[in-house]
Amino acid sequence: MAIRNWLARSQPLRGAPGAREVAVSAPEWRQIALDLAAGGTRLHALWAERDGGAAVRAVYAGDDFLLLVTLTLPEPPAEYPTLADVFPAANRMQRAAADLTGVRTQDTDTRPWLRHAAWPADYLPLAADAPPPGANELRPDDYAFVRVTGDGVHEIPVGPVHAGIIEPGHFRFSVVGEKVLRLEERLGYVHKGIEQLFTRTRLLDGHRLAARVSGDSAVAFSWAYCQALEGMAESRAPARAVWLRALALEAERIANHLGDLGALGNDAGFAFGLAQLSRLKELWLRATQSALGSRYLLDFVTPGGVAHDAATERVAELAARARAIEVDVATVRGIFDEHAGVRDRFAGTGVVTPELAARLGVVGLA
Repeated sequence: MAIRNWLARSQPLRGAPGAREVAVSAPEWRQIALDLAAGGTRLHALWAERDGGAAVRAVYAGDDFLLLVTLTLPEPPAEYPTLADVFPAANRMQRAAADLTGVRTQDTDTRPWLRHAAWPADYLPLAADAPPPGANELRPDDYAFVRVTGDGVHEIPVGPVHAGIIEPGHFRFSVVGEKVLRLEERLGYVHKGIEQLFTRTRLLDGHRLAARVSGDSAVAFSWAYCQALEGMAESRAPARAVWLRALALEAERIANHLGDLGALGNDAGFAFGLAQLSRLKELWLRATQSALGSRYLLDFVTPGGVAHDAATERVAELAARARAIEVDVATVRGIFDEHAGVRDRFAGTGVVTPELAARLGVVGLA
């Protein structure tokens, strides 16, 4: 009933069929979050704005609706109520908003999220009229990692630079022998000043920047950007272009899965698995290049469509390669399953219950 009351109060959102928007007060900001969470709605996004005034916005995704909620704040902005206890995913979004705009919550977690010493600590990229002043000394933030102590405990730092095109991230493993007592991750490195760069980039060129946010997700990011742009312009891409985008996205997904499956073998000390799945990924990337024009499809998705068409025979060859790789992956999977060392390391690792996945707002493969 509470969700229906909020939807009844809302208005259609221009340029987004099926989506609605509603403005709320500070107390209502938390109340609508509580009501939506109780009804099984997921927090889709949260961000802040400083453009002629301060505001914080959240998008909620229900089974059959999208709802944009806006809270307008005085300037300079007062702190707004936190949603992190209602939607855990809000924690990083709120911290990102604070780093970029200075709009902060009343949450006790004030750790930085995005800066990584890339710009002066007192500079707000999305609340400034000019690029940051040059700085000879940019000190890293004092980030409060949780440390584990005790006999035999070792701390292993990994990243943020990794050997590949995956999203960068810094990880701290606290281990005793092969047992991982705690893993703490610090992400946000893909931002690297990219939000402010978007504000200074022509709308019709932004898809190229979006494709370079994270190297392994070029199609996903550029399609999301183009979809937003097309929604604003109330235009639709041709049906064939939409199907080609979908094919490119699937090609990207398969490449990532092959790479990740190989990495799982490597992480378990099974170099054979890494070698075989890396070989299959390379075959897939070559087939992708033949069918769609490039290995990682950086500029394939463009506003209004795609950069170029694909020949029918090349797409058929890509499909044939997918079927052949499926057979080989099944064979490698059997070898993984029969390897005692791999089984021992995989058993009980990375288990996420449906209840926890729902609370965290997990989507996609996970």
